[in-house]
Amino acid sequence: MVMESISYENLLDQLHDGVYFLDGERRITYWNKGAERITGYDRSEVVGVACAPDFLGHLDGKGGPVFGEDCPLELSMKDGLVRERELYFRHKNGQSVPVITRISPILNSRGESIGALEVFSDNTSKVYARQRIEELEELALICPLTGVGNRRYAQVTLQNAFEELRRYGWGFGLLFIDIDRFKDINDTYGHPVGDEVLRMTACALRASLRSFDFVGRWGGEEFLVILPNTTDDMLARIAERCRTLIQESSFQSEGREIRVTVSIGAVIADPDETADDCVERADKLMYQSKANGRNRVTLEL
Repeated sequence: MVMESISYENLLDQLHDGVYFLDGERRITYWNKGAERITGYDRSEVVGVACAPDFLGHLDGKGGPVFGEDCPLELSMKDGLVRERELYFRHKNGQSVPVITRISPILNSRGESIGALEVFSDNTSKVYARQRIEELEELALICPLTGVGNRRYAQVTLQNAFEELRRYGWGFGLLFIDIDRFKDINDTYGHPVGDEVLRMTACALRASLRSFDFVGRWGGEEFLVILPNTTDDMLARIAERCRTLIQESSFQSEGREIRVTVSIGAVIADPDETADDCVERADKLMYQSKANGRNRVTLEL
């Protein structure tokens, strides 16, 4: 039985992946059916055309062109090394298609680069899966109402802070914050207004803190703030700033101005205590603030 001779073009056309060749001038000399399917361009449209940033160019994660010293094709043709990267192609219809590219230089008998071969695979499912994982992780750690960390995130952050305190001596402060008379707000104005109060409080807290501080909703109308690298004086200043900015915040609801105050307990963490002990200390101080008239900070330094 005589086997039929099959050209490499026919073999490459049977691949699910996209494959194309470039010559030394970066002109496309071959374009398989997989490349047609992934990019939307027929081989008649691309063979003989130079690969350029504005046509079949590689795109980075933000959709910007990858060219010059950052272009993996150009780099491989210069240094003779094989490269693999996750990039995007600009589809014929204008959308960006995520791909995994594998680029190999084509060398002559003297080891000189005379072109390149690129194999690329549609990476849409992997990118989507990664985005979905990130979304689920965010949902698992962020309070959807206020946009700050949820209790689980606060617990993990607090435990990490204690590990750093014991291992490296990196001290931190803790604020336990409770909105004053929050039940009265819900009873008087309704839960939608109560939800807006929670959002307003979270926004004021974020505005009060440094970029590396953490704020999370502990539960109900309670918030927990973790302040790394904080001295006694800084703890008092930041806690007072949080109280003041919340007091000065307001919003309108059916022609009424809604304002709230908070009671705060503030402590410096002790390496010999547990995370629960630290929260309990701050919680007790917060209740002292309420017992002494609310809208105040009580510190144990």
